[in-house]
Amino acid sequence: MGSLTSKDACAVVCTKNSLNSIENCLKSLKQAGVAEIIVVDAASTDGTAEVAEKYADLVLSDSGIGLGNARNTGIARSTKQLILNVGSDNVFPDGELQKMIDYLEDNHLQGVSAQTCVSGSEYLARGLNAWRAGRFVEGECAVIGTPTLFFGDMLRANPYDARSKFSDDSELCERWAQQFDARFAISDAQVVEIGKTSWSEIKIRARMYGMSDHEIYSRNQASWTTRRKFKSLTHPLRVDLVKPLSRLPTKQVPVYVPFLLAFSFNRYLGWLRER
Repeated sequence: MGSLTSKDACAVVCTKNSLNSIENCLKSLKQAGVAEIIVVDAASTDGTAEVAEKYADLVLSDSGIGLGNARNTGIARSTKQLILNVGSDNVFPDGELQKMIDYLEDNHLQGVSAQTCVSGSEYLARGLNAWRAGRFVEGECAVIGTPTLFFGDMLRANPYDARSKFSDDSELCERWAQQFDARFAISDAQVVEIGKTSWSEIKIRARMYGMSDHEIYSRNQASWTTRRKFKSLTHPLRVDLVKPLSRLPTKQVPVYVPFLLAFSFNRYLGWLRER
């Protein structure tokens, strides 16, 4: 077990009209013992910023350039040894943040994320959890997504690409791996995601992934081989359909095939709409 604790962490939470979840998110960070909380708000109109003022050490304004720039705004003002990037809908149960910290230190990694799940027994909630369980499996991986934990000095010196509107996590992990031989992993920590289980919200999630795919493809296609382009084009099918299905019990496969197909389809729609 490492020497760092939640008292060594700064949480950076980027928000926009997150009133339904922001209070639970920030309360959980306080209860986890996070020493510093910075909220970067994108001109919310629903009272999000006012709630954030009650719990955060600092509330900053997001200039609206993109998520990469918003995160950098908070990261630049952080002062702790660890930086935790948190979604405004993430809630940390007791002890789970420490699991992330220990995993980062014990495995000599440069960054870790957590496994997330949503509450609810309706089909869409179960579909999301089946997708997550099949896709985000504990262990080393090339790219990690929110919530993510990094060493503060490393992230402050090598922050996100401010031009990345959607593919900030992918860009940072790929760049660090190339420049510093950095290693990343999904930890054994379990974080709850609240809300966002309606079909309209799931479509938004899938299409944002597609926008990220397009951003990565557009940025790199000039230097990619045909094989690498094909790999990028088939990526949504592999990670959002084939991989989750391969990890499901056989009896559950026909139950969740419609959900996973619909998710993959909407991810491709997000890609195509950016063209």
